Amino acid sequence: MELPALLIKSLQDVKGFNKEAFEAVHNSGEQITSIRLSPVKKINDFQKHFEINAPVPWSSFGYYLMSRPSFTFDPLFHAGCYYVQEASSMFLEQALKQSIDVTQPLRVLDLCAAPGGKSTHIQSLISDESLLVSNEVIRSRASILKDNIIKWGCENVVVTNNDPKDFSKLRGYFDVIVVDAPCSGSGLFRRDDEAINEWSENNVALCAQRQQRILADVWPALKKDGILIYSTCSYSQEEDEDIVKWLKQNYEVEQIALSIADEWNIVETECSCRFWPNKVKGEGLFMTVFRKKSEEQTVNFKSKMNLLSLTKAELSLVGEWVIDAEVSLLKNENTVYAWPKQFLNDFQFLLQQLKVLYSGVKVGELMKNKLVPDHALAMSLMVAENIRHIELNEDNAIAYLQRKEIHVVTDEKGWVLATYKDYPLGWMNILQSRINNYYPKELRILKERP
Repeated sequence: MELPALLIKSLQDVKGFNKEAFEAVHNSGEQITSIRLSPVKKINDFQKHFEINAPVPWSSFGYYLMSRPSFTFDPLFHAGCYYVQEASSMFLEQALKQSIDVTQPLRVLDLCAAPGGKSTHIQSLISDESLLVSNEVIRSRASILKDNIIKWGCENVVVTNNDPKDFSKLRGYFDVIVVDAPCSGSGLFRRDDEAINEWSENNVALCAQRQQRILADVWPALKKDGILIYSTCSYSQEEDEDIVKWLKQNYEVEQIALSIADEWNIVETECSCRFWPNKVKGEGLFMTVFRKKSEEQTVNFKSKMNLLSLTKAELSLVGEWVIDAEVSLLKNENTVYAWPKQFLNDFQFLLQQLKVLYSGVKVGELMKNKLVPDHALAMSLMVAENIRHIELNEDNAIAYLQRKEIHVVTDEKGWVLATYKDYPLGWMNILQSRINNYYPKELRILKERP
């Protein structure tokens, strides 16, 4: 692997950099695979399901694997039982837990969220009384983000597709803002050869300017004493320590030093954290945490919207599908959504202010006095206990995920959950002579199993 000479030269004086070790690890061909388990869709025998190497030391849910399996053909991956995530980025857990009380109700913004690793991690850490806004500015990537949020089974998340400047009008709304900023990507060289070809000093400078703009645009949305977590997957000081200096010079902030165990081998630099791949078992990462000290004149968060409530007959119909939980059932035309009651005002307020792609749990479509259940309901934890399910073996589960015909012997009729090892994969509608596979077309496995 031929690393950019200008990058190597620029890192000579950066704390923790060792040219020989840095080049050696990039030329080693070593690939590290790590996963993060869902704390609610628990795989009871996960140590049998995976070849576990060791826990990721800074995460409660992260594990290194001995080798990279075929996640595509693992039904539990599609069931949202775990997320394949780079180990260094799981350090977000420490940044969050050490800077704020995650057991309290919080409003959190993940500003640059696609494909969803940090958002699903945040959702696993915050309380049920907390709200997460998961945003992505690029529309195609926002769709992937939405799919991963649905797969994770989130109820307290709003997925948005907005530019950072759109959040400036939400003055003082958020307790925490996470900015995993778009960057020049040098920390991903081991994983992505194309990142080497795209790297240049000019791109580093452009990224640094963009990072400043993103932070400036979103800054008003953070309340006083709120927490900003900033990270990049770049080694360049212009995108890391220089951004820290710029933020301190231009805003009233207090930088928070995180407690780091010696054995983690994370390098502390100016109260920030650097992950060098020759020191840690992970890719390149820079992360730092600030507390906002300036006051914001907060906006009125009251909503003026009046969404349609369901009729008594519709409530009775939908109630057969959804557990009797603290949710409000609302409809937009014929589409039914379940929103946690405590976020009713927040969700409506955000719908007024932002381009919302998804919120709460999409329950299904009302059609001719019936409900056609949505895939999001199957992935959630809101499915009523009386809903029937059919357990699929591995071959049938893969066929189901490929959206092929399923052949099972059953006396069941109508809508059923397709499950694998008791974890829902989606819906099937069993008719007299066939089984209709309702796994979403856009999510289906396109490859054939080896």
